[in-house]
Amino acid sequence: MNSQTEITIAGRTIGGSHPPFIIAEMSGNHNQSLDRALEIVEAAAKTGAHALKIQTYTPDTMTLDLDEREFHISDPKSLWKGNSLYKLYGEAYTPWEWHKPIFDRARQLGIIPFSTPFDDTAVDFLESLDVPCYKIASFENTDLPLIRRVAATGKPMIISTGMASVAELDETVRTAREAGCKDLILLKCTSTYPATADNTNILTIPHMRDLFGCEVGLSDHTMGVGVSVASVALGATVIEKHFTLNRADGGVDSAFSMEPDEMAQLVVETERAWQAMGKVSYGATEAEKKSIVFRRSLYVVKDVKAGEILTSENVRAIRPGLGLPTKYLDVVLGKIVKQDIKQGTGLSWNLLQ
Repeated sequence: MNSQTEITIAGRTIGGSHPPFIIAEMSGNHNQSLDRALEIVEAAAKTGAHALKIQTYTPDTMTLDLDEREFHISDPKSLWKGNSLYKLYGEAYTPWEWHKPIFDRARQLGIIPFSTPFDDTAVDFLESLDVPCYKIASFENTDLPLIRRVAATGKPMIISTGMASVAELDETVRTAREAGCKDLILLKCTSTYPATADNTNILTIPHMRDLFGCEVGLSDHTMGVGVSVASVALGATVIEKHFTLNRADGGVDSAFSMEPDEMAQLVVETERAWQAMGKVSYGATEAEKKSIVFRRSLYVVKDVKAGEILTSENVRAIRPGLGLPTKYLDVVLGKIVKQDIKQGTGLSWNLLQ
């Protein structure tokens, strides 16, 4: 793994020689209750997730208060069909006065809090709360003025790639770096909610790392842990998943959010995948060496007297592995033994004439 791109966020190092950094994304799953938001923070900390993310905007910083034309969600397949954009953002947004209590609770519980800003006012506000890093949402990754403003803080940036083409990503990455961003993480992201595994294309992850020379990961909207675990094997060092207390409680993002037991499983299984990668290795590992004895080898299976000939009746390949390697069977058959040999003796060259 390329350790040159390793970065540190709030004392935690992110890179190939460390377990994956797991982000629980609360988004709008607080369902407009601060108590529930704080419960989500506590549940996320218990799962072993390393960070908790929220989103910082208001309906007015996102769109206009209109319920017509393109401001009305009419797509029959959308989770949010029938809403206006303004109403949806009103349901989903995290009131700004909640940010400090949410961040304070996260820090008390040893989980790193940060947010996704959607405009300059959000960045200014988050700076006042001393966030350790910033996330750029996939729909905002071509908003170059926002990228410049966030990069100017000098803090690490995590950018979801979403629908961005290679040319757009190149422009985004250049803009961030020119504006002062030194620590960059790109997350492969499929901007459908929920996403399907066959639409996720995680082979892009190592390609992105090579192309942009930065840490890479996955913003995962699929169900379950399979896609995230597979992405770790492809070099993902950051995994972000939407998180809720219980999908059945409903809420704007509940349909594609993980519940606490699933998030705990994600933390364990992605770390397992990371541990399992190891290095290119053949032959017995230290741990396996004591198992070599369980291979087959050549043994005398019936008593033989000095001067007798070895045949397939009195020599066989059996376990354990303390006799001659089985590859010598054809060589020893027909050979004469120079001493009496008891059944169950591992064959060795010094027993033969």
